[in-house]
Amino acid sequence: MVNLNAERAERATTVLVDEILHSIFFLGKIDDPQHPPESIVTDAEMLDGLKNIYPRPFDHYSSQLPKRSPFSCVLDMIVLMIGQQNEREIKEKVREIREQLSKGKTTYLISSTICVSRIPNSHRYYGVSMSTAGRDPGRIMVAASCLSSWDKYVAGAVMTYYPNNVKKRYLDGTIKRCFDGTIRLPENVRCEAFNILQGTPLPPCRSCRNLFFKTDEKKEWAYGNCAEVESLSNLFKNVEEVKEQARPTLANNTEENRRRAEESVKKELRRLLKEKKFIWDGEFFTPQHP
Repeated sequence: MVNLNAERAERATTVLVDEILHSIFFLGKIDDPQHPPESIVTDAEMLDGLKNIYPRPFDHYSSQLPKRSPFSCVLDMIVLMIGQQNEREIKEKVREIREQLSKGKTTYLISSTICVSRIPNSHRYYGVSMSTAGRDPGRIMVAASCLSSWDKYVAGAVMTYYPNNVKKRYLDGTIKRCFDGTIRLPENVRCEAFNILQGTPLPPCRSCRNLFFKTDEKKEWAYGNCAEVESLSNLFKNVEEVKEQARPTLANNTEENRRRAEESVKKELRRLLKEKKFIWDGEFFTPQHP
């Protein structure tokens, strides 16, 4: 990311370096055993340079939460450099970086899937699968993204099933009611996922079917981990007509039920962070231009 930023050297790309450093350092903080920045950036000269140029990730990685996982920042950097419409070149560059990273000792923090969403005559909007290592870091990042980053409708769909892959139910007097923020995409939306390394199309899993699509796929991943979520979130944020057409219409998708769903997600998030002995100040890290 530092090298890519040096090629472009503008505010938007520099902010992404600020963000990815914080995201990586946070995930090192909650790992077992913990990995402080000094054990992640082992070149002393580079570490000092990063501390000098990007001090905020070092100051806040042990108190604030990232809004998304690291490889999402890599994707944004590539899209900025290559241009939204150049889908083939973007997927090729993502594959190239994924291959380089895979040559290391582990595949931690690397996404396996990229997704492209669009309607006719619109820009393309991209997303990658959650790039974390282990079950609990993934759950933490899905919760953080729901509460801080993803589009409201997309986050609502994920929160419907988070964290146990079943719809939330609340006791309202003597009646159990469930929050259902799931949506159905308009027919003109193209939303296609691909294996990053092979470039082969991937059908939506059962989780995506429950959230957005019609599909016969039986495989069910943890909700929020799939690349479709980030890709559709970016589409909804930028193409208002699609978002309006996908507006949830179920009777139990009320603001009160949504608030309860958010509180439930936040409660689970705090529980997971407590298990990791992470003291959260209640803030999500906002990357800035150094």
